Amino acid sequence: MTTILDRFCRYVQIDTQANENAITYPSSPGQRDLAEMLAKELRHLRADEVILTEHSLVYATIPATSKKRVPAVAWLAHVDTSPESSGKHVKPILHRHYQGGDIHLPGDPRQVIRVSENPELQNYLGGTIITSDGTTLLGADDKAGIAVIMSAAAHLLAHPEIPHGPIRICFTCDEEIGHGVDHIDLQKLNVAAAYTLDGLGQGEIENETFSADKAIVTIQGVNIHPSIAKGRMTSAIRLAGAFLSRLPQDRLSPETTAGREGFLHPVTIEGGVPEVTLRMLLRDFDTAQLAVQADMLRHIAADLMKQFPAAKIEVKIEKQYRNMAEGMAKEPRAIPYAQEAMQRAGLQPRLGSIRGGTDGARLTEMGLPTPNLSTGEHNPHSPLEWTTLEDLEAAQRVLIELAQVWEHHA
Repeated sequence: MTTILDRFCRYVQIDTQANENAITYPSSPGQRDLAEMLAKELRHLRADEVILTEHSLVYATIPATSKKRVPAVAWLAHVDTSPESSGKHVKPILHRHYQGGDIHLPGDPRQVIRVSENPELQNYLGGTIITSDGTTLLGADDKAGIAVIMSAAAHLLAHPEIPHGPIRICFTCDEEIGHGVDHIDLQKLNVAAAYTLDGLGQGEIENETFSADKAIVTIQGVNIHPSIAKGRMTSAIRLAGAFLSRLPQDRLSPETTAGREGFLHPVTIEGGVPEVTLRMLLRDFDTAQLAVQADMLRHIAADLMKQFPAAKIEVKIEKQYRNMAEGMAKEPRAIPYAQEAMQRAGLQPRLGSIRGGTDGARLTEMGLPTPNLSTGEHNPHSPLEWTTLEDLEAAQRVLIELAQVWEHHA
């Protein structure tokens, strides 16, 4: 019998790192590889209507076992991992019977998961901690979600005596670069509500996300040989430094904000003396504040161009996703049923806000209410990422109970 741990360790070893600069969809070939594996496994489990699309999305159905007319719901997770840390040659390491203390990752002695920075480790004494070797991220974001969905699907398909309505499964690509739902067919899903399995810890239900835009700041300077540059050169590199230095240092950055505070976050810088491109994330729970952040960037650009008239600075804003709370009221059962499922699974449910986004934010904006459920992600996007077997098993129990809760109330 394939266990949830077996599944997770297999999935994380497939390199599915998203590539922001790619012109293909999905943006990396490993995403197609994992999608093909998942479609094959779903067929082996005898799921219905298994489809692998040209864009590497996977759809499947767990057929209803109830005689009632139960609304269909969907479970979603994304196959890609973050572009911020390598996902190549992931080596999952199991720290069984964890006895406490810092966890030193053997592939890079600089990488230490410290209890002082991860106090929640104390909740898993005696459990099984899963990490990478420290040279890559682990990929629990969101292969934990995939493993949970696949294991819950296997359990329900093997136990038709468990009453539930139709459940759609959907695995998406390129969520980490804002394109997870670009090719989702809502008519194909045809569900009352959906749940993304892409959250932290245990027992968390996230019904609110940041609203998000991306800023691309293009700085054009004037290049000339440095030996004759006096009065003639305008270095785009120095202008990029000046641009970044004018951002607020004591607020509006991830390092200085928490809770419901928004931020403006430079994530990449590329280029040379003639031209530099900055990519920045604009985030706030209040959607209107994104325009305020964008105006700040435009004012900085305008001031620098006055100071350096030979330069040209363009600020382009791209919409990403919006706070899912704005559309959650369309399906008022989605959150209470998830809370009930967690209680039945032995967990204490907690409502929370994501200082980030999920496919569910965009799906909710598109008209399909999609809260996010916890799967045990800790330190995502980092070589210090970890999860636990206990988190994965708890999330699986929640899904099995959630299927029955929707049936119970039908």
